[in-house]
Amino acid sequence: MIELLPLVMFAVVCLALMLGYPVAFTLAGVALMFAGGGIIGGIFDPSLLLTFPGRLFGIMSNYTLVAVPLFVFMGVMLEKSRLAEELLGNMAKVCGRLPGGLGLSVILVGALLAASTGIVGATVVTMGLMSLPTMLRHGYQPALATGTICATGTLGQIIPPSIALVLLGDVLSSAYQQAQLKLGVLNLQTVSVGDLFVGAVVPGMLLVALYMGYLLLVAKVKPAAAPKVVEVGESQGVSKLRLVLSLVPVLVLITLVLGSIISGIATPTEAAGVGAMGALILAALKRQLNLSRLREVMRATTRVSAMIFTILLGASLFSLVFRGFGGEELVHHLFEQLPGGVFGAMVVVMLVIFLLGFILDFIEITFVVVPIVGPVLLAMGVDPVWLGVMIAINLQTSFLTPPFGFALFYLRGVAPESVPTSAIYRGVAPYIGLQLLLLLVLALWPQLVTWA
Repeated sequence: MIELLPLVMFAVVCLALMLGYPVAFTLAGVALMFAGGGIIGGIFDPSLLLTFPGRLFGIMSNYTLVAVPLFVFMGVMLEKSRLAEELLGNMAKVCGRLPGGLGLSVILVGALLAASTGIVGATVVTMGLMSLPTMLRHGYQPALATGTICATGTLGQIIPPSIALVLLGDVLSSAYQQAQLKLGVLNLQTVSVGDLFVGAVVPGMLLVALYMGYLLLVAKVKPAAAPKVVEVGESQGVSKLRLVLSLVPVLVLITLVLGSIISGIATPTEAAGVGAMGALILAALKRQLNLSRLREVMRATTRVSAMIFTILLGASLFSLVFRGFGGEELVHHLFEQLPGGVFGAMVVVMLVIFLLGFILDFIEITFVVVPIVGPVLLAMGVDPVWLGVMIAINLQTSFLTPPFGFALFYLRGVAPESVPTSAIYRGVAPYIGLQLLLLLVLALWPQLVTWA
């Protein structure tokens, strides 16, 4: 029974989170409760807790994690500067005459917004407020409109610079080093956030292409579900010029951030600083920057960053106690007993993460689940970059899956009451299928992730 304590710990944490208790304090509280009971019972080494201050210092001095508040600042500033709103309006005027053109515009702008912000919730809410009324007004089927917006909003989970990939990169790097130590490797290698960004580029583009292909197919088979939008009173040439002028700032910012990382000119943290400054400049050029807006953006950035780092501290304590009870050895033993070897273990981990995505945010899963299963899978020979991208896409899929998908809740909060929740659920179903298809493709051809 004692050897099953790590699984009991994990179950207690999930139960407490489902009851609505704060994530960070739940993780730390459960860990301390079990550690205290273990010390009293003589089954937990109290000296392990003395290593926790060193862990805290390591987290707070981690240069990679500085990128998190900078990317959050960049995303919130771009959201407040209404850059996406202008881009969507101009692109809709150019593409609206095509079958499903307005939906294609939503997907393209959502992908650009994801590449600019990396924040799923902000992208879903922004696209919902901007595009859903327009799509419904022009006769788009409610299920198709809401499904497209939800799916597009979650692209920030996989398209760089994604905050999820930043956090996954840091956690997987530690897990990779633990796996190498377990295998007796002396020259330890790491996994950088830049590696994950490069690995996620092709899957992100494939996902956007799949979304667009599906929408074009619907527009051809059922034209009434995605009708053409005919705008009058403005020439096509003027619309294209405005589109180019609105596209240039976004593309320049994406190129500066991603291009500098992929080319090796800058680290992700340095590129995040460039992105934050670029967002400030764009907001100023659009005359959307003032003291009140800057204060609003800084408060939002502080709130999100504090939440992430507090959860990280609680998860670090939970992970320490989990390992102190022999949790890592238990997971490794369970994986070895699974049929199918590495494939079987990978399928189980993907299924568990998918199900946990219903009740936990990607931050909790990254900080709690990945440190537990990551070292074991990596020690079994799984490529760390491929594993990170697969986890990110898997979480993105769970965010769309009824009835608990977070993206569904975000859109339900801003959608008109005339749009039933059942329509949102029906609308995301085809996009969930496309994401599962992408996971299968990446499982069969991992070179699409590890090409670099």
